[in-house]
Amino acid sequence: MVENQLVYIIILSIFILLMILVGTVIAKKIKTGEDFLMGGRNLGPFLLIGTTVATAVGTGSSMGAVQTAYERGWAGAFFGIGLGIGMIALVLFFADTRDKNFMTFSEELSYYFGASKVMKGSTSIILFLAEVGWLGTHILGGSIYLSWITGLDPTISKIITALGFGVYSIIGGFLAVVYTDAIQAFILFIGFTLLAVISFLKVGGFAGMSEGLPRELTTFVGVQEAGLIPGISLILVTIVAVLVMPAYRHRIYSGKNKSTVIRSFIISGIVAVLFSIIPTIVGLAARLLNPEIGNTAFAFPYMITEVFPFWIGAFLLIAGLSATMSSGDSDAMAGATILVRDVYQTVTGSLPDKSKAVFFSRIGLVITIGLALLFTLGSTNIIDYIENMSSTIMSGLLVTALLGKYWSRATWQGGIAAIIAGSVTSFTVMLNKDLSEFWGNPVIPSLFVSLLTCIIISYLTPKQTISKEEALKKLEDERMIFEKVL
Repeated sequence: MVENQLVYIIILSIFILLMILVGTVIAKKIKTGEDFLMGGRNLGPFLLIGTTVATAVGTGSSMGAVQTAYERGWAGAFFGIGLGIGMIALVLFFADTRDKNFMTFSEELSYYFGASKVMKGSTSIILFLAEVGWLGTHILGGSIYLSWITGLDPTISKIITALGFGVYSIIGGFLAVVYTDAIQAFILFIGFTLLAVISFLKVGGFAGMSEGLPRELTTFVGVQEAGLIPGISLILVTIVAVLVMPAYRHRIYSGKNKSTVIRSFIISGIVAVLFSIIPTIVGLAARLLNPEIGNTAFAFPYMITEVFPFWIGAFLLIAGLSATMSSGDSDAMAGATILVRDVYQTVTGSLPDKSKAVFFSRIGLVITIGLALLFTLGSTNIIDYIENMSSTIMSGLLVTALLGKYWSRATWQGGIAAIIAGSVTSFTVMLNKDLSEFWGNPVIPSLFVSLLTCIIISYLTPKQTISKEEALKKLEDERMIFEKVL
């Protein structure tokens, strides 16, 4: 239990209420289901950079990175480096998808394989579950704040966290997410920069860290402590996640045009890489100031509530909450879009009724957030949660997307097989202690097996006969029906 608990709770409550107010104001602009889910597809550079950066600098790259730095030194920067590289790679490979007016990643994947309904239906379910998993990391991270400052049961803290960003998302839709993200990005960057500078000075800078910390924590980029292959795996698994996460695709689809998307993502990627040093410094400082923290996930809230004066801690608490909420609302919205646009159609064979489109979208958000909350009830380690979930689901999806787009011989059967093979490989590694310790996480073997499987199965199955132009026309006709229904 920390001092000034009631004051912290009041400050947090005021902040959440302000975000809900923003959502309520934005809700007045919503006219159709697509307005609610896609925000009008007209995001300019300022909003697109704000929401992309806020989505990237989330629970993993803030709290998770602090925890990793506390445990493994400069390896705490790996997550942010992977995010930055991933965002730049994403637009280098896939920025042209903005010109095709996709609504979901499963629709995009379907396009690569001749508008295959099997690909679209199966990947929509997989991607929805992936978004639920990612959303869970933000609920988990936010609950750690509440547990530390209030002493609440972890389950209660997770429920409160989910409601924190869930309410304004449900009220105002994607535009509310974008505007609140921009506000939160500003707050979190000021807050984390302040935290890093003060922490750095408090422990005596690099000299103080070198003298007070074990040598393995202060070696170059944490390689000695993390291990070369596990370190590479952590960066790679983050790159893979960004390349296939629907939340980032959602921002490409909603950007004003292709050039705006490219500029915004490159700037966001550079910012993410530069930001990676900030939580690493905080984690190292926390280790130096208190090497006996029982649960290392509490390293970040320990710094802001126990080390600094109250007024600094209060602001930093809001900055940390901003990191969690700005990523959580993004994953919730992307998941709900997939659920309403693709999963609903896959299961029912029809699309939502026009008069109830916004209602269905809001129900989709409730379902998405509710499932994510259930998935996190037994989890306590943010980075482990992210690494294992990403390796299991994302590796095969990345192979499928890249080969589907750039290799004309790829078939939908090969794509589905790659996704299955990647997941099986990931589980095999995770269940084997020796393999898990060697690789760090399963992303490298999972990518290799997925790639090999996709190539073999594609050669063993009939070549795709529908051209990319015909596939796009087919999806455009379907989208027109969807828009009319909405």
